[in-house]
Amino acid sequence: MTPRLAWAMLLALASGFALSQAFRTVAAIMGPSLAAQLQLSPQQLGLWAATFHFSFGLMQLVMGVSIDVFGVRRTIVWAFPVAVVGGVMSALAPSFGWLLLGQVLIGSGCAPAFLVCTVFIARYFPAARFTAVSGLVMSISGLGVLATATPLALLIELSSWRWGFGVLATLGLLSWAAMLWLVHEPANAAADAAQRPSLREAALGLLSLFRLPHTAGLVAYAAVAYAGFITLRGLWLGPLLIERYGFTLVQAGNVALAMTLGSMISPAVFGRLDPGGARRIRWLLGFAALAAALLALMAVVHHAALDVALALTYGLLSGYGLLQYGYVRDAYPAEMRGRALSLFTMAMFLGIGLMQWLTGLVASLAKAAGSDPFTAALLTMGAMVAGGALLFWKLPRAHLAD
Repeated sequence: MTPRLAWAMLLALASGFALSQAFRTVAAIMGPSLAAQLQLSPQQLGLWAATFHFSFGLMQLVMGVSIDVFGVRRTIVWAFPVAVVGGVMSALAPSFGWLLLGQVLIGSGCAPAFLVCTVFIARYFPAARFTAVSGLVMSISGLGVLATATPLALLIELSSWRWGFGVLATLGLLSWAAMLWLVHEPANAAADAAQRPSLREAALGLLSLFRLPHTAGLVAYAAVAYAGFITLRGLWLGPLLIERYGFTLVQAGNVALAMTLGSMISPAVFGRLDPGGARRIRWLLGFAALAAALLALMAVVHHAALDVALALTYGLLSGYGLLQYGYVRDAYPAEMRGRALSLFTMAMFLGIGLMQWLTGLVASLAKAAGSDPFTAALLTMGAMVAGGALLFWKLPRAHLAD
């Protein structure tokens, strides 16, 4: 496979990842109008946003086995249309129940979008470039998050939130066509039939990772690092700016746009600055502590300009989570890396679902008690990020040289 062909296929796969990023971050801009029209509580809004990530995370095992058995191409080509159907169902949803079902389909269909990019990079790019290329793909996927900022806000103001889902479903269909056309693997890329793992074998393979003492800390950290950014940008940023400070939908979209631009630059920067070894671990701990502090400040200091500045700063720092990929590569032997990446991805997206659901619940309880729901949600987010980092620090870690 030539480098040019590998890049063309990776970009096609990255388009699916970008659509996955768009679907997971619509709530911040779509949430207020959707909640008003369907009379949703903060708890229901949090559950709606979380359902994507729960289904996405739970399907990682199945998709990991599918990639091993059938390869990258067949897995994404068969799965992604399910997300398109979910987008159409959400656009036409008459009730909250139909919205949740749409989210289940979208999350399930998007489930391999991230994993196929990671596996493709690991298989067809030099190992020394793994973190840098992964960071570049993360930055490209930020175009999907970008679309759910000002563009989505303008679309909703001109039409409705239903059109937002309709446009994303159409773009998803175009992305699927690009992957169908461009992505082809060598004949020997899929596992040999005699060596194909069953679902039970794959599950046992994932569980075997916990025999290594440093796995628990990695899972704890993975569950909160990316979750903090996605929960802020993808769920609470829009409602906070609109309800706390009276921003218009487009003004909130502009802030989300600026935050997204920072988050698009951040992974590529961290990918190039990755210090490696034990220094990488110190970076992971330090940036998680800083992220938790930014969320706590947003919770307790009620000032519009400061909250905007803190959100933008969070976007610029959000790429620190990319350093986990290098840690996974260094912490596990080659024969376990595929399973480790699957477990890492599952923990990351189940963690997002848990954080979004829990913050929605906490916000509803705070509102019922007469307290500010956004303060409660942001403090919960900060505590979860800090707690995951604390566990990563205190639990055994892989012994890596500086």
